[in-house]
This record gives sequence, C-alpha cells and structure tokens, in this order.
Amino acid sequence: MKSSDPRLHNLSEFSPHHLRFRSEVREFAEEELFDSSFEIDREERFPEEKIRRLAQKGWLGIPFPEKYGGLGLDTISYIIAVEEIGRVCASTGITLAAHISLGCYPIYAHGTEDQKKKYLIPLLKGEQLGSFGLTEPNAGSDAGATETTARKEGDFYIITGTKRFITSGSIAGTLVITATEDRSLGVHGISAFIIDTKTEGFKPIKDETKLGLRGSITSELSLEECRIPKENLLGRPREGFKIFMETLDGGRISIGALALGIAQGALDFLIDYVTKSNLKKRQWVQKTVADLATEIMAARHLIYHAAKLKDEGKRVTLEGAAAKLFASEVSMRATRRAIQITGCEGLVSRFPLERFLRDTKLNEIGEGTSEIQRIVIARQLLGR
Repeated sequence: MKSSDPRLHNLSEFSPHHLRFRSEVREFAEEELFDSSFEIDREERFPEEKIRRLAQKGWLGIPFPEKYGGLGLDTISYIIAVEEIGRVCASTGITLAAHISLGCYPIYAHGTEDQKKKYLIPLLKGEQLGSFGLTEPNAGSDAGATETTARKEGDFYIITGTKRFITSGSIAGTLVITATEDRSLGVHGISAFIIDTKTEGFKPIKDETKLGLRGSITSELSLEECRIPKENLLGRPREGFKIFMETLDGGRISIGALALGIAQGALDFLIDYVTKSNLKKRQWVQKTVADLATEIMAARHLIYHAAKLKDEGKRVTLEGAAAKLFASEVSMRATRRAIQITGCEGLVSRFPLERFLRDTKLNEIGEGTSEIQRIVIARQLLGR
C-alpha cells in the first residue's frame, strides 16, 4: 500500500519519538497486515495471529506504566498505533482500541492495586484480551437505562443480565461491565464490576455477522446469576456510570483515530489510482483530493489535540466528542468520494475501498452515535 505524503502527518504534538514510533507501526502495518486484511474480511476471521504479534511488540499495553506490563508510552503514541493499523486493517485496529481504551483503562484508572495486579497485568502483557460491557438490548445510546442487575449477598455480588454488541466479548478473558444495584436511582444506582469470563453463569450467546469490521468479534453475552467476590467492584459503589462516561471520553479519541486511519487509507489509494490512471489533471478530481486532504488534516489536528490534553491529565469530554464526530463523518465522506472517482473498480473486493466504506460506518455509531456526540458537545457549551 502506497504511503501517505508526510506533510499530511506533521503535527506540533509529535516529538522525534512519536515520529519514530509512527514509522515503526506503519512499517509493521504495511508489511504484515495489509495483504492479510483482505482474507480476514472475506473469511470473517478474527486475526488471532496478528493480535499475537501486537502482544509480542508490547502494543497491547502502549499507554500504561511498565510496572504493570505496559510500554510506558503516552496517549499520543497509542493513538498513532490505532490510526496506522486502522489505515490498513480496521478489524485489527478496533480490537486494539477496544482492548486498551475500554478493557484496560477503567481498571488502570479506577482499580485497586490488587485488581491491577490480578487483572491488568495479564491484559497488558497480552495474555488475554479485555472487553467492556455497557450496551444492552434496551440500553444503547441511553446507557443509563441499564437493566443488568447486581445484588449483594454477603461477600459476593450476584450479576444477572444481557450485554449486546460487545467488542471481543466472546473471546475476552476479562470483562468490565455496568450493572444497577437500584434501578429507582437511575444512573446513580449503577456500579462497575470486573468479570472473569471463566465465572460460572457467564456465557457468550452469539457473535454477530456485520456489514464491516468482519474480523472483529462482536458478541451478545449472558450473565446468569454470576457470583463474583465483592473485591471485583470497580471503584466505589454506584459510581459505575461516572466511570464509564470517563472511559468513553478517552475511547472516543481512539475511535476517531480509527476513522482517521481509514480516511487516510482511502485518500492514499485514491491519489495512487488517479496518478496511475492519468485522472489527476481533471479539475473535479483535484477538487475532491484537495477537499478530502484538508478535512483529513483538520480531523488529525482535532484527534491529536484531544490526545495531548488527555496526556496532560485534562478532561476531554468536549474535545473527544468533537474529534470522534468530525473524524467519523470525514471518513464516511472520504470513502464514498474515493469510490465515486474510481467507479466500479472501487466496488470490487480486490481493492480496499469497498471494505473501507463498510468498516468506517461503525465509527459514526460505536461509543456514541454522531447524534449523541452533538448532544455532548452542545451540553458542554450550553449546559443541560
């Protein structure tokens, strides 16, 4: 796959280390992921061997301290990895993003030292994947409508409910979930818990067949009277909603990065195509390339600005929502327009554009739809 013009990637947020890391990840993605990405999509096959390679490189723990098995790098480095991997294989990219942002981050940010030693270290070392159970049959955009229940009995919690559309849910070793202890309290009755997926009563129901991201596992999960020790409560009782909203703030940056990577991949393919087919002198083609390049550059600034703020320990509710909203919608435009110019060749499966289009639709839906992002942004600026 032809590499991008480096001028599209030069940001003030990048140190020499970031540039070296970008080169390392890009080389890996182009040499080890791109060719296999077609087969992964066609066969709807989880890229287990590729995830194993990420684990060997330590990339399943990029932004976490070395004492827990992480690489000790920063959020910007992690976002670079999601973008570069997403540029060639979004199924691998979203698996990485969900593992770090959703499976690992809440344990790192809110777990006790014992929880980190027991659950976080194996996740960061790549011994197992982490997952995040928020969405339910009747609780999607309205995450406060959680119906999964947690009942305390002595030294244990009994968890019962169903989770849907959970990335890596059926193959994860550790799951962080929400459950309500008191539905009458609404979001103030929700707690967060760590679930070992070997727990009796935990059962994957099915893996979904999807439009895109076909190599990523998306599961429906059943928890039937799952008995977990009280030590598996994550954070304080009934603060689960707060924990998950904070988790999503950061997760939206990674979804924005995934969308950005797909958009950049589409633009790179388009530039290569119009150059080889002698379409580059057509003004309507030039306009499309110019518009897409400008929008992608703007999305990149939003995403890495949000990542920088997160590294500084600042709240990123506004910036994360804006970055995800803009990047996901730019990515849809980029893939559509690239296909429009390439015509029927953009629709055939031997080229990546049709896959890019199918893959990127999730970015306008997952971790809060575009409509939800606009509500989040408006409330940040206008209040409730």
